[in-house]
Amino acid sequence: MATLEDIGVAAAINSLTAFAFLVAFAILRLQPINDRVYFPKWYLKGIRNNPLSSGALSKFVNLDFKMYIRFLNWMPAALRMPEPELIEHAGLDSAVFIRIYLLGLKIFVPITILTLVVLVPVNWTGKTLELKQFKNLSFSNIDKLSISNIPTGSKRFWAHLVMSYVCSFWTFYVLYMEYKIIATMRLGFLASEGRRPDQFTVLVRNVPPDPDESVSEHIEHFFCVNHPDHYLTHQVVYNAVKLAKLVEKKNGFQNWLVYYQNKYERNPTKKPTTKTGFWGLWGSRVDAIDYYTAEIGKLSEEEDAERERVICDSKAIVPAAFVSFKTRWGAAVCAQTQQSRNPTIWLTDWAPEPRDVFWDNLAIPYVEITIRRLLMAVGVFFLTFFFMIPIAFVQSLANIEGIEKVLPFLRPLIEKDVVKAVIQGFLPGIALKIFLILLPKILMTMSKIEGFTSLSSLERRSAQKYHLFILVNVFLGSVVTGTALQQLHQFIEAPTGDFAKTIGMSVPMKATFFITYIMVDGWSGVAAEILRLVPLVMFHLKNTFLVKTEQDREQAMDPGCLDFATSEPRIQFYFLLGLVYSVVTPILLPFIVAFFAFAFMVFRHQIINVYDQKYESGASFWPDVHRRIIIGLIIAQILHMGLLGASGADKSTTPCLIAQPILTIWFHIFCKGRFESAFVRFPLQEAMVKDTLEKATEPNLNLKTYLHDAYVHPVFKGTKLDKPIAIDEEENNPLVPTKRSSRQGSKHNSDVRSEAHL
Repeated sequence: MATLEDIGVAAAINSLTAFAFLVAFAILRLQPINDRVYFPKWYLKGIRNNPLSSGALSKFVNLDFKMYIRFLNWMPAALRMPEPELIEHAGLDSAVFIRIYLLGLKIFVPITILTLVVLVPVNWTGKTLELKQFKNLSFSNIDKLSISNIPTGSKRFWAHLVMSYVCSFWTFYVLYMEYKIIATMRLGFLASEGRRPDQFTVLVRNVPPDPDESVSEHIEHFFCVNHPDHYLTHQVVYNAVKLAKLVEKKNGFQNWLVYYQNKYERNPTKKPTTKTGFWGLWGSRVDAIDYYTAEIGKLSEEEDAERERVICDSKAIVPAAFVSFKTRWGAAVCAQTQQSRNPTIWLTDWAPEPRDVFWDNLAIPYVEITIRRLLMAVGVFFLTFFFMIPIAFVQSLANIEGIEKVLPFLRPLIEKDVVKAVIQGFLPGIALKIFLILLPKILMTMSKIEGFTSLSSLERRSAQKYHLFILVNVFLGSVVTGTALQQLHQFIEAPTGDFAKTIGMSVPMKATFFITYIMVDGWSGVAAEILRLVPLVMFHLKNTFLVKTEQDREQAMDPGCLDFATSEPRIQFYFLLGLVYSVVTPILLPFIVAFFAFAFMVFRHQIINVYDQKYESGASFWPDVHRRIIIGLIIAQILHMGLLGASGADKSTTPCLIAQPILTIWFHIFCKGRFESAFVRFPLQEAMVKDTLEKATEPNLNLKTYLHDAYVHPVFKGTKLDKPIAIDEEENNPLVPTKRSSRQGSKHNSDVRSEAHL
């Protein structure tokens, strides 16, 4: 059982590690050679150029020693940019993501102060753990600051009950105000942002087959009939997987060709050569420029043939399309209504912005999606609960006794004070962190199998799975397996009447493990994020050995982005710990406050200078953030109720706590009804205002030209696609042309009536 001294050693280790990372970052960021690693966002925006230098050495090392004196000035600089400017610079998604850390500070700073002042003295003076009947129970001085130190049946538990309500109601207030602020920010962002293709476009899936019309003709016919005044054009979706591979291979060969051409221009006396085998490692040696020119010619012919096949082959067109409308109002009506009496066909939803589209999943049928999601739900269940096995094993070893039993020959080394302190205060968090590194890619793959059509929805779905995993394995798994195995002998020896009492005292004792985890992951981990050690090393390796062209250099400068799928569930874990231990072991809260404050500053700096987001969803993830905090709050309330009951509190206290989860569920339903629509629907009033304003300011706008290739598959960019000509809006023909033959009563009759009047 980790003591205060062990926690102090762990705090010193992690504080020094974090400080070392920060000092290393502050020095490395000043060197001109690293400028593209630590300020890539400004390069991508075209605002920053290579630092000026006046000598050979100064190209690599900053010789201005005055700047080293101010090496920590990045901290106030990260906080200086106002939020409106941050939204304009980095987007609403990034600005709102940072507010999750700010939300943690708003919730836990007042709670920390209040619980330390009220509950710590109440717990410390309980003196229950010093009684003789608990002499066999492992505990430390930290446990004396927890609820475990309160005597059975004591009136002191009323202080914990009152503080539980205070924490819940304060969390309600902060969550409500933040939801209101974010909803207002989102609506303001949507109202003020410039014209974007997704504002006029709807994604249509599960287009039913028609024997007389192609997919493209069927889509045009359907929307000309059902949206005659607003339909503008559409873009069908092609299955172009093979074509995409050819294009990627050709681009790689073009980079090699440019590289060898540049090399020859620098040294015209010697023509460059290469081997024709894998990566140029073996095979016959040939003229590099001639070889790559010929290979590019062959690939160009294959690419043209494959492109022609995809365009002409009806089987290459999937039953989905991006349908664009003349107005935002028309797109909003279509996206937010049911198009057919059969709810499984003509499925419409707002189109993701073009860079947010995940093209591989657009062709999956409705029934198949349902089956896939059922199978993945089963897979997530087994993954979550089978991962408990290694977690339990690690937790059983993450104490001195467990290691000595498994590895008895290490006992002389482990019994040394320094080694013992490191194992108790450092090893558990590191072991758990290693397990969690393996998980995100598995969960993202499972989300892709489920058939989501945008990168943002994939990340939100993966975050949901990751949150469930952390909740079950990291929190519940650590508490149940770690505490139960440590106190197993006491549980067996305890009389039947004292069993619940022992449970009530043992569960809070896991706070020491979570304190070490917060320091490892929340302090050292965040500091390592700003150092960007892996991107730094990879950039210089690529720049030295692999960079052949300016395009390669830009790719070597890859700034990365906020990984919502893993970052947000990790933040939610800290919310959960804070809410659970606010009443149980308040001494844990300062560590959580330190994490939120440090992470807020670090990630604000990264968003300003480093990360370049792949897409912009307008903070559509906030309802998920709110819901998961509510889940954490309900779990905390249930655990508080169970702990008070198991600890022998006054029988009147437990019924008083039953109302808390009910109030929390009511609060969530209220907030969902009040704010969530702003994140899933676009008000027709706002759409009409933007349309009217645009018509007044740009009366000659050719919207069809603007949307011409917005949703063309990336491999078709810059090429011509045979697109059907939409019905002339000035034509007064009351009938919509169709190739469908008359087969009254046939099972192939379409939902669309060709004789429908405009």
